[in-house]
Amino acid sequence: MPSSKLSIGIVGLPNVGKSTLFKTLTKKQVLIANYPFATIDPNVGVVLVPDERVDKLAELSNSKKKIYATVGFVDIAGLVKGASEREGLGNKFLANIRETDAILYVLRAFLKPDIINTQKEINPLKDKEILDVELILKDLETVNKRIQGLEGDAKSGKKSAIKETQVLKKAKDYLVQQKVLIYENFTEDEAIILKNFQLLTFKPRLYLLNGKPEEVRQEILDNFALHPGSGQNNFIILDIATEYEAGDLKKDERVALGLPELSGTDVLIKKSYELLGLITFLTTGEDETRAWTIKNGDTAPKAGAAIHGDFEQKFVKAEVVFWKDLLEAGGYPKAREKGLIRTEGKEYVVKDGDVIEFKHG
Repeated sequence: MPSSKLSIGIVGLPNVGKSTLFKTLTKKQVLIANYPFATIDPNVGVVLVPDERVDKLAELSNSKKKIYATVGFVDIAGLVKGASEREGLGNKFLANIRETDAILYVLRAFLKPDIINTQKEINPLKDKEILDVELILKDLETVNKRIQGLEGDAKSGKKSAIKETQVLKKAKDYLVQQKVLIYENFTEDEAIILKNFQLLTFKPRLYLLNGKPEEVRQEILDNFALHPGSGQNNFIILDIATEYEAGDLKKDERVALGLPELSGTDVLIKKSYELLGLITFLTTGEDETRAWTIKNGDTAPKAGAAIHGDFEQKFVKAEVVFWKDLLEAGGYPKAREKGLIRTEGKEYVVKDGDVIEFKHG
């Protein structure tokens, strides 16, 4: 299985279910203990992105191998209030999270009194705010340090330093108002500058309320939906303990027990994939059927580079068919007969679910 270049940091206050979630996702043994800071070093696991298209195309092509797309999850030590000022495992936590592409907030909604709660009440919204503030404070420190470092060059009239300072001051204004940068307005040029600093609040985020739906009070849901970026697209209620227990069940076993066919963690992995603005194209043949990860909006030559660097440089054309059309036709010969296979050039923007054969010089 290929290693994943994409990673999502699982963050939350102590004892909210992060390590149990990580173990469920990756089937990897990690220390789960009922006390704060059970996870001290980040655990990293690469997770397959569930994809029925790979399964069905592999069957069609009698492929010897099936290779799925992957996402890396990083289980990061529990954060406490004051982490930005080195409380708890503060700095270590914040350095680990800086390396990830996106952030998954795990917020406690379950009511089990036997699990120690580091907060006075069970309120996912307040927990989210504690996490936000710590990340905002750390970003402020990063931004201030860089603004100071640029002072000399900006004063001497260096254009790049002036531009960078302007963008950082704009970001600072938002941070001072305790705003998460990913939800604020930046131009494409400004975003490119900000990405250089791996700012914690400039990473896409997904929110997971850990508990049963009936444990989440309606007022919490109503308030949560009002927060920027907390809409249905990046917000999920998941009972991690139940998912952990049902982790080894197959789809038909899940259905027989009255559980949804797709596990909550499957849904979570798919949402995480979407969150990073990724799509999948496929290749299929006797040797293997494989899902390839590219950015939404990539052209055919760029997609070819995911397979081999030469494919981008020496790209001639791409033969493209939508996976369902190929399946319904019963394979390449019939799909050709029916005119379902298109020849596309350098400008073609690849769509999610395209099956592609690249021709290169």
